[in-house]
Amino acid sequence: MLAATLGVATFLCAALAACGGSAQAQVPAFTLSSPDLASGTFSNHHILNGFGCTGDNVSPALAWSNPPAGTKTFAVQVQDLDAPTGSGFWHWAVYNIPASATGLPQGAGNRAASLPAPAFGGTTDLLDTGVAGGNGNYGGPCPPAGDQPHRYVFTVYALAVDDLVAAAGVPRTGTAALYSFVMNKGVGSALLGKATFTAKFSR
Repeated sequence: MLAATLGVATFLCAALAACGGSAQAQVPAFTLSSPDLASGTFSNHHILNGFGCTGDNVSPALAWSNPPAGTKTFAVQVQDLDAPTGSGFWHWAVYNIPASATGLPQGAGNRAASLPAPAFGGTTDLLDTGVAGGNGNYGGPCPPAGDQPHRYVFTVYALAVDDLVAAAGVPRTGTAALYSFVMNKGVGSALLGKATFTAKFSR
């Protein structure tokens, strides 16, 4: 009798677990992509104009879908993981993108007026270098000549705050690394989820 009861209990538990797993599998994943980088690499249109590179330095279009429930703002960052710095190299950062946005159009990173209000371009490693990409704008890839293809990781963060600067208590001019820290660790940012993709480039 005890064995039969345990058998029924085990069956019910397995059935319930299967139902729960099925329900979770039906939740669409939060994803990020770029129609401009669908090939997995950068065209000259999106390459930096400076440091020996002669690209157009136009930011690629981004598109995201299925953000987590409760998202109030998004943030976007782009980092070269293979830059010879020991800490990567930050090429683009945008914060306080409104929840109504489903992406950023091509060129949005080249002029502050192209960003959806109240979004703003954050500090990158090109700040004050004198090339396009400083002062809160997009800076395209330009790895050292002869390097193996560098990996450029695009990340969109879904946050449960209306104003990341105020919520996290960080300066508007804070580095991309600082913002990455507060978003990933949830220090005042209430991270709900993030999505990424990687594109490569070498010269």
